[in-house]
Amino acid sequence: MDAAAFKRWLKTTMGLDAEAVGPGVVERAIAGRMRALGVAEADAYWRRLQAQPLEQQELIEAVVVPETWFFRGVEAFDALARAFASRLSEPGNAPLRLLSLPCSTGEEPYTLAMALLDAGWPPQRLRIDAYDISERALAKARHAVYGANSFRGGDLRYRDRHFRALGHGRWQLSDAVRGCVRLHRANLLAIDFLPDAASFDAVFCRNLLIYFDQDTQVRAVGVLARALAADGLLFVGAAETGLLLSLGYASAQIPMAAAFRNQRSAPVPAPAPQQPWRAPALAPLPAAAARPRPFAAVATALAARPAPASPPAPAQAADDSLPQARRLADNGDFAQAERLCQAHLRAHGPNAEALCLLGVIYGADGADARAEDAFRKALYLQPDHAESLMHLALLLDAKGDAAGARLMRQRAARHRDRNP
Repeated sequence: MDAAAFKRWLKTTMGLDAEAVGPGVVERAIAGRMRALGVAEADAYWRRLQAQPLEQQELIEAVVVPETWFFRGVEAFDALARAFASRLSEPGNAPLRLLSLPCSTGEEPYTLAMALLDAGWPPQRLRIDAYDISERALAKARHAVYGANSFRGGDLRYRDRHFRALGHGRWQLSDAVRGCVRLHRANLLAIDFLPDAASFDAVFCRNLLIYFDQDTQVRAVGVLARALAADGLLFVGAAETGLLLSLGYASAQIPMAAAFRNQRSAPVPAPAPQQPWRAPALAPLPAAAARPRPFAAVATALAARPAPASPPAPAQAADDSLPQARRLADNGDFAQAERLCQAHLRAHGPNAEALCLLGVIYGADGADARAEDAFRKALYLQPDHAESLMHLALLLDAKGDAAGARLMRQRAARHRDRNP
């Protein structure tokens, strides 16, 4: 028996697209479990897997490799605190309900608690439910003792406020933070997952969807959407924004936060592979008298990256042509936005940001071939450019090139894992 049956089982059980996690991951997990059990034949291990729920969990644990730390993607947590700040002054004591999944070893849901406690929320008004399929990860989250790998970045002042040093590089999280979070083992794709619909003010589901195939992505996003309150916010990973936009979700227009508004009033459409591709969430070129739609995709999926380390010479004015191009596109003036992108390329030479923005604009106008060419040029210059990878994946899906789209998503996943 080859690995194909195991991969199908993992997809059915937990929605995992085995190709998305990287070549050989599933095979290595199977081999490791067979060694641990002293099983020499794959057929014998398959029979044990089907008969023993405990072994099913062990294989899932072997495939799931958590990679997380506190305040990962700090902009999302800042955005959350700002979005609900007005609730603090409202009469009554209604709790703020948050959902984190997969919560892994606890860093994300505990960060939610720390961010909101630091913003003035009393602990009795925070209700954070955290879910993961891995019992091993949840056990570490319940223990809440963390080492250096969980603390990254330059600003660690939160550690002094919310942790107690145990020595030997280990830190114990405070009871006040732990008390805000309830940990659960669950599978997002299980039929009984989250029976209480429309109850969460915000859902954090970051860097999970990219590991699913297209059908499972649509199904998972539908589950998340039903969990949100009418005015709720859905936070995803930066590489997953293109997916949400392609499914018709509205950007919350919070820079760098990858946040979306609930669109439960309209059904979540499955992508139509045979339809001509269009850049996600962009309106067609508006008529002269028409009011342009917001260019939400650029605001979220193409947020500006940090400026180069070397500042310009004092006498040289900073070039803001790309931010201007994004603003023009946001107002629906795609023609002028394209001209600014082209001028930027002539003045500064090829760069991935300008080419990716061009690709999105071309897609909005139906110029599929030009859009694909722009994305591929961006990736030639910067092979790990996440936005170009995900937009190109969507384009290839629409063309029916599932293998090419999968390759782009794998590249995006590998870059994210190397540079989390």
